[in-house]
Amino acid sequence: MDLHHLRLLRELGDRGSVAAVARAMHITPSAVSQQLRSLQRSARVPLTERRGRRLVLTEAGRALAAAAIEVSTALDRAGRAVDAYLDDPAAPVTVAAFHSAGLTYFGPLIGRAGLPPVRCSDKDVAQTGFPALVADYDLVLAHRLAHSPSWPADRLTVVPLVHEPLYVAMPAGHRLASAPSLTATDVAGEPWISVHEGFPIEGVLTAIAAIAGRPLDIVHRVNEFTVVAAIVAAGGGLALLPGYTSRPDPGVVLRPLADLPAGRHIDVLARPESLHRAAVRMVLGALHEIAAAGQSPGSASPGRTTPHW
Repeated sequence: MDLHHLRLLRELGDRGSVAAVARAMHITPSAVSQQLRSLQRSARVPLTERRGRRLVLTEAGRALAAAAIEVSTALDRAGRAVDAYLDDPAAPVTVAAFHSAGLTYFGPLIGRAGLPPVRCSDKDVAQTGFPALVADYDLVLAHRLAHSPSWPADRLTVVPLVHEPLYVAMPAGHRLASAPSLTATDVAGEPWISVHEGFPIEGVLTAIAAIAGRPLDIVHRVNEFTVVAAIVAAGGGLALLPGYTSRPDPGVVLRPLADLPAGRHIDVLARPESLHRAAVRMVLGALHEIAAAGQSPGSASPGRTTPHW
């Protein structure tokens, strides 16, 4: 089997269409199809099938694509012995992150002494969209709720970064601001600011509604937490804000939910072979140090003496 053909099969599984593979590989869709047919001739069972107008992998195709990852990783290890650039600590590293993670980590990464050049991109995608980003970035900062499905570890490496608490945010003068903690029933009758559908934090709002036994009144849908905090401070409703990756706003207080411990996992996703690069490992190590500093006793928490956040 030709390694290039195996890579095309793997890319089809990751990217979802022949057209997307062609764009990524800088070849024509007909060339992709022709090379996949060449690969098929070496297999005893179908590797792809038509599903509507799309070409997708069969079970055998997915198994071969997974094996292609191992082959690619093994060849990458062998290549490191003769190709010194993989060990170059000054090689640029591409990092993608959702908005609040970018706000928290991009600046410290760029300004940190001794790191290779970091090329940053913000990617505001639904939870299901994060795994596909590893095809274009060395490291992808992704988030998911504590009880949501795990990332597909069969085709990427998952490195946990931090578990971040989520708090109810309200204006400093709100009638509930004097309480040290709240319940779902306390907050269910208030107007709410939600993220857009499909984004992780929406699931916590669904849980609040279920515990309280009533639907929430969603009056705004905004993904950017700095904008959400401004709306909360102006009296536009309650919202959920993360404890480590949102900027303080003097007009907002945070309170935990006593009957619904809410939080999200922030993980770093990567293709397995990306972590063989010294520069990528250096940036990953720096991300862990920055995340640990963000959880220090001085970081934002509703348990501090000062009630504003």
